Amino acid sequence: MASQIIESQSNLDKNKEIIRVESVYFSYDGPLILEDINLSINRADFLAIIGPNGSGKTTLLKIMVGLLKPQDGRVFLFGQEIEDFGDWYKVAYLQQNATHLESNFPITVEEVIISSLYASRAKKIKPAVWRKERVEQVLNLVGLAGYQKRLMTTLSGGQQQRVLIARALANEPEIMLLDEPTTGVDHKTQGAFYDLLGNLNYNYGLTIAVVTHDYGLVNKHINQVACLNRKLIYHGRHEEFCQSGAFKELLEGGHHLIMHQH
Repeated sequence: MASQIIESQSNLDKNKEIIRVESVYFSYDGPLILEDINLSINRADFLAIIGPNGSGKTTLLKIMVGLLKPQDGRVFLFGQEIEDFGDWYKVAYLQQNATHLESNFPITVEEVIISSLYASRAKKIKPAVWRKERVEQVLNLVGLAGYQKRLMTTLSGGQQQRVLIARALANEPEIMLLDEPTTGVDHKTQGAFYDLLGNLNYNYGLTIAVVTHDYGLVNKHINQVACLNRKLIYHGRHEEFCQSGAFKELLEGGHHLIMHQH
C-alpha cells in the first residue's frame, strides 16, 4: 500500500527543518552565480524555486544535494552539515533531462526501479519477491499499475517521468528535489505531473522542492516560493508572493506567470 512507501502526513512534525542553506556564495570561476543565499525547507513543504533564465536555480539545487560545493557558506541536511551527511536514501534528486534515453536501450520499467534498490545495502539483501512487490507498490502510487515489463523507450515522456518518480519513491525518501521536470512535454501532461507531486505532498507528506518555469501549473499545489535572481529576492509563503515586490519585479522584467490559485 502507498502508506507503506511514504510516511503518513499526520505522523510528521511539519516544523522539522530538512534543508538549510546559510550565506551561500557560488561562482564557476567567474562572476557570482549565487550571492548570500539563505533559505530553509521544512518537512512537508512544497517549494517552487523560480526566477529568470540564468538566475542560479539549477546551481542552487545541485548545492543542496552536494553535487556542487559553494565557495562560501554552509548547507545542512536533516541537521547535519552536508559534508557529514550519509543517509542519502532520504534524498531523491531528479535532474534536468532525466528521461532522455537512447532509443535502442532495452531497459524495462521494473529494471529501472529495481536498480535504485541496489544502492542501499539493507534493500540489496532483501529477497527478490520483496523487490517485485515494492515495484508494484510504487507503480500503483504513480498511476502506472501493470507497467513492469514495458520498455522505457516505448513510454511517453510523461510516463517516463512517472517511472522516475516511482524509482525515487522505492527508496522511501523524505524529500524530493526536481529540476525542470516537465521540460519537453505537453501542457496536459505537465498539469497531470504536478497533480501527482501535489498528491504525494498533500496526502503523504513528501517534502518537495522543484525548479520550474511552469508556475501557472504548479502554484495550486505549493505552499512556499523561493524567487531567485543571483540573490534571493523572495522566500516565503505562496499566498504572500503575489503581493510582493519580487512578483512585480518579475512582471516588469517580462516574465509573465499565471498566478491563479485553485
